[in-house]
Amino acid sequence: MRTEKEFITILERICSEDKRYKIDAYYFILASLSHILGKLNRQGHISGRELLEGIKDYAIKLYGRMARSVFEHWGVSCTEDFGNIVFNMVESKLLGKTDTDKIEDFKQVYDFKTVFEDDYCYE
Repeated sequence: MRTEKEFITILERICSEDKRYKIDAYYFILASLSHILGKLNRQGHISGRELLEGIKDYAIKLYGRMARSVFEHWGVSCTEDFGNIVFNMVESKLLGKTDTDKIEDFKQVYDFKTVFEDDYCYE
């Protein structure tokens, strides 16, 4: 098991090698994963689609209608960007994957403007 310092060092290295996304996007993925697994009341693997649905729900919970703006600030403008982030973490051994997981699982799953703005419901 990695220490928090080792974990942060790896994330910083990833961000220095792939400057498309801010480190906050990586932290958000990890927080979303924890949130999703807690809601599902299980541990272990989840699919790319499950992760993206969880990211959507968690983002709405945290940021509401501002989710799209927050993501864009982090360099994330589509679901495929989340896939790139996940696979960066997989390559660095921070996350695991199965043989059936692929980057294409994250491609055009939903449109940020539609889910975070147009379809947003105020409660």
